[in-house]
Amino acid sequence: MKKLFLKVVFFALVVFLPVVAMAQVQVRINIPLPPPIIFPAPPHVVVIPETDVYAVPDVDADIFFYSGWWWRPWEGRWYRSRYYDRGWGHYKGAPSFHRHVPSGWRNDYRDRRWRGHEWDHRPIPYRDAERNWRGWKRDKHWEKQNYYGVKGMDRRPRDRGQYRDRQDRGPDRDPGRGRDRGPDRGDRGDRERGPHDGGRGDRR
Repeated sequence: MKKLFLKVVFFALVVFLPVVAMAQVQVRINIPLPPPIIFPAPPHVVVIPETDVYAVPDVDADIFFYSGWWWRPWEGRWYRSRYYDRGWGHYKGAPSFHRHVPSGWRNDYRDRRWRGHEWDHRPIPYRDAERNWRGWKRDKHWEKQNYYGVKGMDRRPRDRGQYRDRQDRGPDRDPGRGRDRGPDRGDRGDRERGPHDGGRGDRR
């Protein structure tokens, strides 16, 4: 009887374990990757005021650089890579930094205005951002550089939640821009990992 039971258990393992493994692989394969973006030249980035987030302003797709990774939303999913133009891997959920990025940042960039103040943004070569982001963040480099290039803005700490609430009431009540919020996963910086990361350096 015991031998028969062991044979049944063995048969079940042989039959069902490969099926489960294949299903897991299939889930990974079926996650689509975003289409490539053709850059006529290496991009420059701008630092979004009051954040440590860098954005590529002169392409149609949203591409951000934060904590050593390039980030890109596409069709409701997020992807990241060590490169701005290839190697995208799926990232489960939304990165924490994105909740601090105003939805209308492109309009602010084109108008050279930030919360009603002149924004003298300067292009930053992408290589400089990749090499120096850690030191710039540690030393609060952009806060010391004319406060992100925004002239005349109050530099006192602000309650981000209150600011977002005011923006959500609409432009006729407050001239600033609203902010999008993603799931609050905590600010884990370059330690943020997803189970489906791709590209070199993404393996755990």
